[in-house]
Amino acid sequence: MSCGGPHEIDCRKVLDAVFLYLDGECEGGQQNLIRAHLDECSPCLREFGVEHEVKMLVARKCGGERAPESLRASLLARLRAARVEIDAAEYRPE
Repeated sequence: MSCGGPHEIDCRKVLDAVFLYLDGECEGGQQNLIRAHLDECSPCLREFGVEHEVKMLVARKCGGERAPESLRASLLARLRAARVEIDAAEYRPE
């Protein structure tokens, strides 16, 4: 997804990181970049709102239970590895 406007951080990267942003788990200045992007990009802000509502619904229905830290770390590592594979496949010259 892209709104077509120039941004300091690409729309796709913002939407890929939206759950990290919602959880306050963005690294370094990434949180400020995402907030600035959402302030100026209405398509991403709209998508952010949908993601936020889904997160709140899950939180209400799951009673706030947290997965064990080891499971969380394992899932994050696998998601990052999958993202690297996807990015590598997208940028591979044909």
